[in-house]
Amino acid sequence: MIMKGLQCVSASKTPAVVVLSESMEPGFKRGDVLLLHMSKDPIRAGEVVVFDDGRPIPIVHRVIELHERRNNKTLDLLTKGDNNSLDDRALYTPGQLWLHEHHIMGRAIGFVPYVGWITIIMTEKAFAKYLIIGGLCLLVLFSQK
Repeated sequence: MIMKGLQCVSASKTPAVVVLSESMEPGFKRGDVLLLHMSKDPIRAGEVVVFDDGRPIPIVHRVIELHERRNNKTLDLLTKGDNNSLDDRALYTPGQLWLHEHHIMGRAIGFVPYVGWITIIMTEKAFAKYLIIGGLCLLVLFSQK
């Protein structure tokens, strides 16, 4: 229910994402949680966006270039991680040179440092997931009177 409320407030199907790599350092570090909003305002170069072009995990990067098509008023966007030397064209679907507005899941409007490490640890270290879940189960069992 909290997630649905956040989706309504943020106008994004994904109101928060965890930064999973070092590609956005020094601005955002691995493990930071980005808070997203999907505004009606035009996207601008320099904004940090989260995009999904069919990969299992959305990508958090900065818009570095925009082109507006005059014939149908659509935007072509090019993104890049702040810590990367090259733009993201190699990450896009093969043959795709630009992202389009429908690829954008949200724009970063804030962040909470380090909170996402819980997700990273539980994803990358299976034993940690079972340890945490087991610990929570024990806590529930033994906290009952």
